[in-house]
Amino acid sequence: MKAICFYFQIHQPFRLKTYRFFDIGNDHYYYDDFANDDIITRIAHRSYLPANEMLKEMIAQYGKKFKVAFSISGTALEQLEQYVPEFIDSMKELTATGCVEFLSETYAHSLASLQDPEEFVAQVKAHDEKIYQLFGQKPKVFRNTELIYDDDIAAMVLSMGFKGAITDGAKHILGWKSPNYVYNSAAAPKLKLLLKNSKLSDDISFRFSNTEWANYPLRADTYINWIAQLPEEEQIVNLFMNYDTFGELQPRESGIFEFMKALPRFAAEHDIQFMTPSEVISKLKPVAELSVLHPISWTDEARDTSAWLGNTLQNEAVEKLYSIGERVRLCQDKRIKQDWNYLQASDHFFYMCTKHSSDGSVHSHYSPYDSPYAAFTNYMNVLSDFMTRVEAQYPSDIDNEELNSLLLTIRNQEHEIEELNREVEMMRNNIVKDTTGDFAPEEPALPLPEPKSEKKPEKKPEPKKKTAKPAPKKKTKTTKETTKKEK
Repeated sequence: MKAICFYFQIHQPFRLKTYRFFDIGNDHYYYDDFANDDIITRIAHRSYLPANEMLKEMIAQYGKKFKVAFSISGTALEQLEQYVPEFIDSMKELTATGCVEFLSETYAHSLASLQDPEEFVAQVKAHDEKIYQLFGQKPKVFRNTELIYDDDIAAMVLSMGFKGAITDGAKHILGWKSPNYVYNSAAAPKLKLLLKNSKLSDDISFRFSNTEWANYPLRADTYINWIAQLPEEEQIVNLFMNYDTFGELQPRESGIFEFMKALPRFAAEHDIQFMTPSEVISKLKPVAELSVLHPISWTDEARDTSAWLGNTLQNEAVEKLYSIGERVRLCQDKRIKQDWNYLQASDHFFYMCTKHSSDGSVHSHYSPYDSPYAAFTNYMNVLSDFMTRVEAQYPSDIDNEELNSLLLTIRNQEHEIEELNREVEMMRNNIVKDTTGDFAPEEPALPLPEPKSEKKPEKKPEPKKKTAKPAPKKKTKTTKETTKKEK
C-alpha cells in the first residue's frame, strides 16, 4: 500500500528598508514595514487563506483519510499575527480537525545549523514554543531551513529529541536509490529521514501552469497514475512545496485548486493513503542508512548551500553576523534579541547570490534589490549599526570567556541581593506585626532575667555598713592603750 505525505512551507522574512551609510549610529530601526505588510497581506489573501479553505473542504469531504503537514517560520507567524490575524484563526480551525501536523524548524529561518550550534538549538526551542502557544501542538518531526541537512545536523536533531527529519532526495546523495523510502541517518541511526521527491513535487509547484511543458495540462488522475505505477515496494511519496504554490506561484486561473481537490478521490481508487510525517516515521521502517558528509538543501540545481554561502559577499556577511552570537545571547535587551532574529533570515543572503542561468533567475525573482551587490551593501550597513549596539553593551576587547565569568559573578551577586531583600522584607513584616499587636512571642518569660540583674547591686552596700561599725571600736581601743602607756 502506498501513501502520499504532503508538507507545505510558509516563510516570510522581515525585509529591510533602504539603509545608507550615514544612517549607521543614527537610525536603529531597519525594516520596511510597508513592504512587509503589503507582501504578506497580498500573499495571504491570494494564496494562504484560499488554500486553507480548500483544505477544509477536502477534510470535510474525506475526513481522516486526507492529512497534511505545515512548517511555518517564527518570522512568518509574527507577520501573520500582526497583519493577517484572520489567517491564524483559519489555521486554528484547520488544526482542530486533527488532520494537520506542525513540523519543527528554526524560528528565524536561519543558517544557524551551519554556523552556530548553540543558536540553532535555541531557535528550534523558541519556534516549537511558538507553535504550541498558537496551535497547541508539540512538533515531533524536524524540518531545517531550506531542508539543509548533513550528518552533523542529524546528530544535533536527534539530541533535541526528534525521531525524524525531512530533507531533499538529492541525486548526488541517493545515487541509484529512490527517495520513496524511509531511511535513517548513518551518523545518528535512531533518526529516520523522509526525502523529498523533487520531480513529483516540482511538477505541481513549478511546472503545473507551464504551457511549454510536455505534460501540460496536468490532470489529477494522470498525476495519481504516476504514483500508482511506481514499484510496489516504494511505499511513501513525499511531496514538499511552498504553500504559496496555491494561488501565487500557480494562479487560481490555472486550475491548481481544482487539481488539488481531486487528488484524494483518484488516490482512493488506487488504494493510496495520505499520511503525516510523524505517522510515516512511526509506521514505516527504514530500508538503509544515508550518509551526508556535506550539507544539502532543496534549492538550486546543485542541491547544496551555495545559494546562501556561494560567494565572498555571502560568506563575509554570515561570518560577521555570527561572530557576535555569544554576546547577543548574553544580552537582555529585547530589541537587540528581536533584531538578531530578523537579521538571521536566510533570505538576506539569498539576495546576495551571484549565480546565473536558471538559478540566477530564481534568485532575482525573489530579491527586492537591483543587484546582489546592492543587497550586500544594504545588509552590511544594517549589520554595522547592529554590531555597534551590541558592542556598546558587551565590548569586543573583552573575550567571551572573561565576559562569561564577569556575567556569572554579576548574576550570582544579583541572586544574593534578591535573597537578602527577601530576608529584609520578612523582618520588616515581623516588626510591623509586632508593633500592631498582630504578632505575640511564644515565650513571654524571656525578658524576666533583666530585673534580677538590677537587684544585685542594691545588696552590695549592706556589707559596707557592717564593716563600718567595728572601725570606731578599734579606734577607741587604740586610744585607751595609748593613754595607759602615757601614764
